Amino acid sequence: MPSALNIPVLKTTDASFEAAFQARLHWSGETDSAIEDRVAEIIAAVRAQGDAAVLAYTKQFDLLPAEQITDLEITQAEMKVAFDGLPADQQAALTQAADRIRTYHEAQKAATGQSWQYTDADGNLLGQKVTPLDRVGIYVPGGKAAYPSSLLMNAIPAHVAGVGEIIMVVPTPRGEKSALVLAAGYVAGVTKAYTIGGAQAIAAMAYGTATIPKVDKITGPGNAYVASAKRRVFGQVGIDMIAGPSEILVIADGSTPADWVAMDLFSQAEHDELAQSILLTPDAAYAQAVVNAMDRLLPTMPRAGIIERSLNDRGLIVITSDMAQACELSNRIAPEHLEVSSAQPHDWEPHLRHAGALFLGAYTSESLGDYCAGPNHVLPTSGTARFSSPLGVYDFQKRSSLIEVSEAGAQVLGKIAHTLAMGEGLQAHAESAAMRLKP
Repeated sequence: MPSALNIPVLKTTDASFEAAFQARLHWSGETDSAIEDRVAEIIAAVRAQGDAAVLAYTKQFDLLPAEQITDLEITQAEMKVAFDGLPADQQAALTQAADRIRTYHEAQKAATGQSWQYTDADGNLLGQKVTPLDRVGIYVPGGKAAYPSSLLMNAIPAHVAGVGEIIMVVPTPRGEKSALVLAAGYVAGVTKAYTIGGAQAIAAMAYGTATIPKVDKITGPGNAYVASAKRRVFGQVGIDMIAGPSEILVIADGSTPADWVAMDLFSQAEHDELAQSILLTPDAAYAQAVVNAMDRLLPTMPRAGIIERSLNDRGLIVITSDMAQACELSNRIAPEHLEVSSAQPHDWEPHLRHAGALFLGAYTSESLGDYCAGPNHVLPTSGTARFSSPLGVYDFQKRSSLIEVSEAGAQVLGKIAHTLAMGEGLQAHAESAAMRLKP
């Protein structure tokens, strides 16, 4: 039976490797101009008409009529009812995942999210004051997809950071609510929630309406309309990132069962047709074993059509000269998820500089990170891991500098500032510093 998969296999020793490699990595994240125009229209309407526009768009796009926004509110009591109604195993899974996510982010806060200060030799107090945001908005995809895990990953670090209010929006086409999402909202401690989505939900949180409070930052994934809206309201509010398609890169030395790696590659390919799955290995025979495993396992996948399209259009296998070269290529790609599927993953981890998250060893599947390992699953995509970080407690905090100059310190710093200000031609700056100098 012929294979449904046709994944390119490149060798770094081939003369054509570099061109073929770059071509496979290329992805255009340009938003369709029609989407941009429609989003601009929606945002303008919400700014001008507030609740009325949100209600109109919710009726139009989600087929969910309502007389007032309060009709679209999900109360904390409703979220608790949803949690109480879940099977025991789902209740346990949600709470266990939440506990692990909370523990990780509390450690993150202790390491990076605390205020600090010191006093120098002249008695000047210098430091940094860390304060949480007052109110954040979390977008949770709804409709065909339900992502309680995404809700946990966005809301829990906000709580750990000390955010006072967490506003959740989730589209519910035709009023169909996911009990698991509502239960996750209860477990994560969401303050308020509304059954609205799309660009109108982003605009409502960015600018505020008579009912929906204005937030300071918006986080969470969404479709092209949501991404475009987040891009447009950035500056009015903060945003986490504009995420591209999901990615996984596996560096394998051949010690992990081929079936495991095949399924790990599937785990990202099943997200959507634009997702990218890449295998880097110095072992050509092992690469073939992974391909054989994918051929055998693909028919068993409910989302086989999506996986097939994703792997055929954007999948890639590269035979490297050794593991060190695989690490070099990985740094160039800067993937969202990076599995180091090696018998000695810690030998290679120091060589890996750019990735949203590193999954070390054969037993560390990326899927565990998606749900319950503890670190955040909201990660930079499309090579942005070269300069961006996972969502974390720090995204829900801001930092203010602390400066208290002593009289003695003013004598030293005043002269420096005066000299530099005069050099810049800023007389008032110079005089302001000089006035503190003793005659």
